[in-house]
Amino acid sequence: MAHHTVRNDAEKWDIRITAKQKYFELNLAELWRYRDLLTMFIKKDIVTVYKQTILGPIWFVMQPILTALVFMVIFSRVARLPTGNVPPVLFYLGSLTLFNYFSETFRVTSKTFSENATVFGKVYFPRLILPMAKVISGVVKLMIQFALFFLVWGFYLIKGSNMQPNWHMVFFPVIILLLSLMCFGFGILVTSFTTKYRDLNFLIAFGVQLWMYITPVLYPITIVSKERQIWFWLNPLTSVIEAFKYGFFGRKGGEWSYSWLLYSTLVTLVMLFMGIIAFNKVEKKFIDTV
Repeated sequence: MAHHTVRNDAEKWDIRITAKQKYFELNLAELWRYRDLLTMFIKKDIVTVYKQTILGPIWFVMQPILTALVFMVIFSRVARLPTGNVPPVLFYLGSLTLFNYFSETFRVTSKTFSENATVFGKVYFPRLILPMAKVISGVVKLMIQFALFFLVWGFYLIKGSNMQPNWHMVFFPVIILLLSLMCFGFGILVTSFTTKYRDLNFLIAFGVQLWMYITPVLYPITIVSKERQIWFWLNPLTSVIEAFKYGFFGRKGGEWSYSWLLYSTLVTLVMLFMGIIAFNKVEKKFIDTV
């Protein structure tokens, strides 16, 4: 007599891989299951960048201070742009460190699909893991660089600088969070378009460089006339950079605006929402176009 095995339709599976039914879908439970992979990518991003260099991790702190010194000579000594009551090297070191985190993280996350097509085509894992790893590893590097900033900042305070730091410094973690979400949202939105329009990669490289000059990184916003300042405040990065400078340097170093910070937060959330929708839509068929 033949025996027939009846399969239980209610069989439980550990992992089910299905096509996304909704464009806006952020499966946090699945991302949490892959947290070990996320941690591995974060470590890889931090370790491999300077693994073949002589100075190694020292480049994390050498880059911002060398850049700050160059800009101090060009913009403070030659162009004679004011920095309020803030020592020029400290002014540039703080602002450039923040902006460089944004520009570098935005640049690498905007290449998520194009640079990882071979990996995506061979093995399954939540695709958002890769841009998330870039953003988080960038924060780790940023904190290493800010250790240098805090040392220089503390030196000038002890020396008796005219800076007037205030309690708004406590918002520093919020500023970093907002900047990180901005990188993530803008990055995944752009990478969704670069799978089809490769020219965007060249535009992004140029656009980020231009973005620095329309953001008060190398100058205080007070040198811009009141009538024209609104065009700078419409840049969502402006309120973030200015909030940082206001907290650590005082009124003459930056300006604090709750309304413009709210505006930047709303722009970031909209870009994040649009980015997740575009990312999920392109994820289904990007292998055919990359």
